[in-house]
Amino acid sequence: MPSVVPFLPLPGDTQTIAAALHQPGGFTAQGDLAPHLARAVAALGIEGLVSIGEAAAPAQGVALYRAWLLQHGQKGDSAAAWYNLGVALQRMGKHAEATAALETAQRLRPGLWQAGLGRGLAFEAAGAPDSALSVWRELLPPAEARRQIHIQLARLLEDRGRLGEAIEEARAALLIDPDQPDVIQHLVHNRQRTTTWPVTEVAVPGISEELAARHAGPLAALALVDDPARQAEICASWIGRKLPAAPQLLAPAGGYAHDRVRIGYLSSDFCRHAMSYLIAELLERHDRTRFEIWGYDATRDDGSDVRARVLAALDHHVPIQDMTDEAAAARIRADEIDILIDLNGLTKGARPAILRAKPAPMQVTYLGYIGPVPLPELDYLLCDAVTVPPGAEADYSPRPLRIAGCYQANDGVMPQLPAVTRAEEGLPEDAVVFTCVSHHYKLTEAVWGAWCRIVARVPGSVLWIIDDNPESRAALTARWGAAGLAPERLIFAARTDPARYRARLALADLFLDTTPYNAGTIASDALRMGLPLITTRGRAFAARMGASLLTAIGLPDCIAEDLAGYEDLAVAIGTDPARLGALKAHLATGAWERTLGDAEDFTRRFEAALLAGRAAL
Repeated sequence: MPSVVPFLPLPGDTQTIAAALHQPGGFTAQGDLAPHLARAVAALGIEGLVSIGEAAAPAQGVALYRAWLLQHGQKGDSAAAWYNLGVALQRMGKHAEATAALETAQRLRPGLWQAGLGRGLAFEAAGAPDSALSVWRELLPPAEARRQIHIQLARLLEDRGRLGEAIEEARAALLIDPDQPDVIQHLVHNRQRTTTWPVTEVAVPGISEELAARHAGPLAALALVDDPARQAEICASWIGRKLPAAPQLLAPAGGYAHDRVRIGYLSSDFCRHAMSYLIAELLERHDRTRFEIWGYDATRDDGSDVRARVLAALDHHVPIQDMTDEAAAARIRADEIDILIDLNGLTKGARPAILRAKPAPMQVTYLGYIGPVPLPELDYLLCDAVTVPPGAEADYSPRPLRIAGCYQANDGVMPQLPAVTRAEEGLPEDAVVFTCVSHHYKLTEAVWGAWCRIVARVPGSVLWIIDDNPESRAALTARWGAAGLAPERLIFAARTDPARYRARLALADLFLDTTPYNAGTIASDALRMGLPLITTRGRAFAARMGASLLTAIGLPDCIAEDLAGYEDLAVAIGTDPARLGALKAHLATGAWERTLGDAEDFTRRFEAALLAGRAAL
């Protein structure tokens, strides 16, 4: 024993207390803290105690925690002290005492799962494996609870844009039960959105790539497979799970005899949405001597100018956002709508259960979903001879109803656009700028590989794409570097308002379309702004949208038959200023305004297609 009294540490002085543990007289012969040191330890907060205890040897830690717990017992934040005491005892091989301490910690803080884990380990080390199993089983929530929690976490994380975390939670739910088609659907689509390729390799036992594709859901299907029959199968699987047949069909078989044909537009996107920008002038230009226009509006009011314009173009506006599907269908039937045009298809916000009740004698799907929508109650899919060529009818449900010329409605009214410059957008002034501002879920590994090779083959060129989400940006940036391309040649465009988005399209030189899901509204906007576009001509409707637009505007030479041809075409244009200049000159002479932008001509062709379809029923 020392001949002098040791230094008495000040309460809360963790450094001094820690040093005192190594001085003579810090411990009694029984291994307990000396009284003066015990008093100082008891005055510590839990954080100070833990900081000393973690650095101490196990025996010293046991003495520290016991001294502190003599004063603080089982109240406040003492669960951490009981837990650390149990860990120190476990390290000393005192398994029974460790079990008791950890049990106290778990009782004081039920959410402290580490205490339950430690108890099980202590039981196992003490030769009581059955007790360990029992503790660990009690610690785990039931499998169904864990599954549901993972699903809700995945849903909310997806809503918050935290896609990487949403993917992991969805996988966790599927590892508990792989027979969850809805979870597979969200997992596959989020892998598309984050460019996690191959998107159907979900790494879950029991879920093959074929099964993941089957349950990918309607939207993912358009970017996953270039086969309308396969797309229809995926959609039919989704419909079979989600949409039971209605108890009765509402519309009279013989239709109605109105002086003017009543057209009803059904949508959840009468707002700042691409669809509304496309159809605004169509609604305005309908021939009111022959047609009466109704809008069944399932949209939350966003106060936008385009919403106000759409609603003003309707003869009758019927809000159905707060109606049940049954009530909305009954209202459409009561209004005796002759032709109901669904503008959602199978996209977010759709109300397909309304269509299943068949509230109108002729029901058509248009624009919202660019592919087969195999609802038996739908009569037609509006398309054109390029998007669904003659001979391909059997691959589509409902049957194709072709509009003469291009299928796509457009608004010919040019909005006010801001002045923009390459410098403001971070683009080099003298580079060939390839661009695509479509969502990243439309990207595929094959298309990205083609883009990398195009930029590599065109000296001084850059690729300008939308900054879609953090995960895809990181993944694409890494792949760009792996392809040997300098980082400054890949430029991400921040999202912006519709006017600036359109204006800055004119800063690029060539728009690179995606396949098998082409750009739709964005492609038309690019052509309108004088930006040439190249595409491939695929098999499915979604893979032929670009070809339809380019055919209509008089640029068929910008259509490639496969990705190899597409790559060579982009390189040929990018390395030939005269050829690029000729394409831009064609668009600069009013080609868009004379063709795609002639809303009056489109409206007449659109109306003629509807009347022909009605007569054929």
